[in-house]
Amino acid sequence: MHNPRPTLPPLEWIRVFEAAARTGSFTAAAAETGITQSAVSQRIAQLEQRLGTALFHRHPRAITLSVEGEAWLPHVQSALEGMRDSSEAIFGSGRRRLVISASQTIIDLWLMPRLGQLAEVAHGEISVQTMVTGAHDAPEDDVIRIRYGTGDWPHPYKLPLYGEALAPLAAPSLLEARGRDWTHLPRIACSGARPGWSDWLARQGGSSTPVPQLRFDTHLSALGAARAGAGVVLGSLPLAEADLRSGALIRLEETSLPHHATYWLIAGQDALSRTQWDQIQQIVGGRPLAQSSHNQDGTP
Repeated sequence: MHNPRPTLPPLEWIRVFEAAARTGSFTAAAAETGITQSAVSQRIAQLEQRLGTALFHRHPRAITLSVEGEAWLPHVQSALEGMRDSSEAIFGSGRRRLVISASQTIIDLWLMPRLGQLAEVAHGEISVQTMVTGAHDAPEDDVIRIRYGTGDWPHPYKLPLYGEALAPLAAPSLLEARGRDWTHLPRIACSGARPGWSDWLARQGGSSTPVPQLRFDTHLSALGAARAGAGVVLGSLPLAEADLRSGALIRLEETSLPHHATYWLIAGQDALSRTQWDQIQQIVGGRPLAQSSHNQDGTP
């Protein structure tokens, strides 16, 4: 006698489970799936009843996966990922408009030189939004965001732009006018998460450094002031690459100060397709786009 295959739970229930398990929150899962928190709780309860096991442990202010939920999650994610990839490959579901949010520093120093390559990924329109200084929120929506940190965002797509390292930089004209011993030259400081002059001194040793005469809230402005000969900046070597290559700035020490944080490219699955994300990974890694990438998402 033929035994009918067991029916699968509704896909919507499974999507809600995956979102809640990945974000660790019914509230976050509700925001991501576009339903209410009570609807998320209801669907999870229905799913648990259908499967005959608890998928989450409920705590007063948090949820954690049960042993069964933790074991099932990677299989669910793999299945959903396979559905997204196959839909993209067959139906060409890549987004034709990419929205990128970043600070003005990253827009000018990292994004602008790569706009041509990113336009190939978009196959259409790129919208660039300037992030307000200090606004480090990163909701998982249809926006690709570039944020400074250690990578601890819940987004499924995450990629560091570069390894952060800092060193004293100055314009050649400043050294010619004030002497070659840069340790007595005026300092330029920059607010933010990067290490400052006190960190450089603690790492490299030596006497105290002059008190910074100029302080900026963006690295872009600090590098610009150094380029104008206003002083020495503890500059990000990756972001100052063009200035160093052109000779507008010179490096004053061979040693550098590494930092555990850097800029990350982060995005949710509504911001771009998997193929588009793979193409952006090639751009960040410095590899040219494959010739076949123009039609991998079904577009000409």
